[in-house]
Amino acid sequence: MNIQIDFRSDMPITNQIVEQIQRLLSSGELKQNDQLPTVRALAQDLRVNFNTVARAYRILDEVGVISTQQGRGTFILEQPPPETNQRLRHESLEALARRYLAETKRLGFSRKTSLLIFQEMQEEEKETNNT
Repeated sequence: MNIQIDFRSDMPITNQIVEQIQRLLSSGELKQNDQLPTVRALAQDLRVNFNTVARAYRILDEVGVISTQQGRGTFILEQPPPETNQRLRHESLEALARRYLAETKRLGFSRKTSLLIFQEMQEEEKETNNT
């Protein structure tokens, strides 16, 4: 499971973990009945506090994405309905956009400049794909 934590981000680490697990689920990288690492193992891999991962897992459990079974582990529940999956994907995209804008602000760029650069990159990608 590929989760990357940005320790410089304004987004709390707990939220980063939740968002990335939701992204992995919505992209199909995680599927129903897949087992997640233990809280301790993921905390060690990410080099974060055990309680941070436990909080993220608790949030995912409360919204019905995962189920922790004492003695067996933590598993992805059945795939959410398409509308829920679409909502999760949309939330992941919004979070990605917020991180982009926060990072460009941290670097000293205005929102207008940040969006202009994004649009320029989008145009470059269109040109590349059309050749």
